[in-house]
Amino acid sequence: MTHIPPGFSTIDGELGIAGRKASDWVEQAGDTPLFVYDRELIRQRITTLRSVLPPDVAIHYAIKANPLPELLRWIAPLVDGFDVASAGELRQSLEVMDGRRVSFAGPGKRDVELRAAIAAEATLNIESAGELERAAAIARLIDKPLHAALRINPPFEMKASGMRMGGGARPFGVDAGQAPDILQGMKMLDVAFEGFHIFAGSQNLSADAVIEAQARIIDLVTDLAQFAPCPPALVNIGGGFGLPYFPGDTPLDIRAVGEALGARIAARPDSLSGTRFALELGRYLVGEAGVYLTRVVDRKVSQGETFLVVDGGLHHQLAASGNFGTVIRRNYPLANATRFDAADVEQVNVVGCLCTPMDRLGEKVVLPATQVGDLIAVFMAGAYGATASPSGFLGHGPAAEILA
Repeated sequence: MTHIPPGFSTIDGELGIAGRKASDWVEQAGDTPLFVYDRELIRQRITTLRSVLPPDVAIHYAIKANPLPELLRWIAPLVDGFDVASAGELRQSLEVMDGRRVSFAGPGKRDVELRAAIAAEATLNIESAGELERAAAIARLIDKPLHAALRINPPFEMKASGMRMGGGARPFGVDAGQAPDILQGMKMLDVAFEGFHIFAGSQNLSADAVIEAQARIIDLVTDLAQFAPCPPALVNIGGGFGLPYFPGDTPLDIRAVGEALGARIAARPDSLSGTRFALELGRYLVGEAGVYLTRVVDRKVSQGETFLVVDGGLHHQLAASGNFGTVIRRNYPLANATRFDAADVEQVNVVGCLCTPMDRLGEKVVLPATQVGDLIAVFMAGAYGATASPSGFLGHGPAAEILA
């Protein structure tokens, strides 16, 4: 059916998550629906990533992927920085991390957000000439330094990406051709120039595409650095590392990516000799570590098809329903957590509790003989689940979350 990520086990016939049965986690939470995030799987992912990356490449966590406060507290010492995109995410970050380790991106920062970031001495990823002027004026007003990196809209895209962030007219960053003038303006505005931010694409499983994009980013930064107020201290080369969600998906070869990035950095020009590089990763760090547990509340047959109705749905797992940027709906990895070791014997549709035909978690999936009361597990739920879904829709409310 679909690929279940590594790291999960069978305990007494049930799905095991972080060494405990799925039903134990539900009992601890008090009810379903429930997200469970295995912290050890996240730690292993970060450790493996560091083992294949060059030592002068930092790992930043893009907290939009999963901003659970307990997760942020736990992951903060394991990464080199947080990347945020709102005042709310900035506040959460500052509760567990010094502002100098935080960078703030986003094309529509309000003055109140600029002020909060400047006051915290976070790095602002400047997205336009107008934003630079507003930020500089606020910095003068509150008598704080403006730590700024320039976000570039590159003249190329990361091929084979699920979401392209460059290579055309974009609301993100400034076009590469506009960058020299803005960098010169930073000199006149007495900005503490920190470096560059370039994000070319996301959810990419092609090592060749990632390697090519990273090389082109470093070439672009080499060209632009000559116009900067000072050599860039840090270049955020984005992320784009994808996860295999669907049948036929092949995991990204991160060893090949790390080796190529190391070789490219070793060959960098003298103008970047003191520059560090950073990867901005969210989904890749936490996505496979999460499971969404929801209980079957009804079993029914319509026109010869069996429907398992669960107490969760797209209001918690919008992406798994195919309504979060997916062009063609495909099933996320899904299993009967109660009968995890049982043979698959029936084709069913797993649907949520909402009164909309879009609320589908599994379409024509094959499961063991499933009964009312069984737990259904939706995998790949560690990123863009709880906070990227309309939890207020129809008043059902949010799901519980546990960092296991």
